[in-house]
Amino acid sequence: MSNKREVARTSRLLVTALFFTITCSLIGFVAPVRAASDESDVRGAIESAFEQLRSGNYDALYDVLPTTSQRRLSRERFTRALERTKNMYELERLEIGAVHVTGDLAVADSVVYGRARAPFEGEGKIVVRQYLVREQGRWRVTTGDRAAISPLLAANPAFAKRYPPTQPRLYVKRDGRWVDISTMIKNARRQAAKRSG
Repeated sequence: MSNKREVARTSRLLVTALFFTITCSLIGFVAPVRAASDESDVRGAIESAFEQLRSGNYDALYDVLPTTSQRRLSRERFTRALERTKNMYELERLEIGAVHVTGDLAVADSVVYGRARAPFEGEGKIVVRQYLVREQGRWRVTTGDRAAISPLLAANPAFAKRYPPTQPRLYVKRDGRWVDISTMIKNARRQAAKRSG
């Protein structure tokens, strides 16, 4: 009898150990897989929005705006505004940095490369922080839309504290190096002030 009890006890211990091993594995691997899935979904949403902007598919780009942005801005007004600027630049590529996802909010710092056509021609890049919100299972991009970003961050202060909004930074290539446009403007103002003073 003691042999049967020992076998039963050992079997229960093995089942319990197996259960804990599987549970620990799931805790250790399912959460990162979900996070990795969220991160890749966010990257996919940003890349899709970039391709729509690059190809001039502004109607489809409107569909990835959050509903708060769509309520404030009609599809026609949005597409007309982008149509007016499309001859000013040519988008070339996108680099997406680290992606951070917290629930239904996400943020990514990205660099958009392209060529300016007007008012001057040359290589340029924009460093921008992109916020996304998940609505009905889809990530929607709020890049550059302060009216959409501000209430989103106000409603999520912990997220806003970790990932505060940043001003987009514009650069142009001069003599083989990237120069911040704001620095160029400051230098031009200083030179103009010296000439006039």
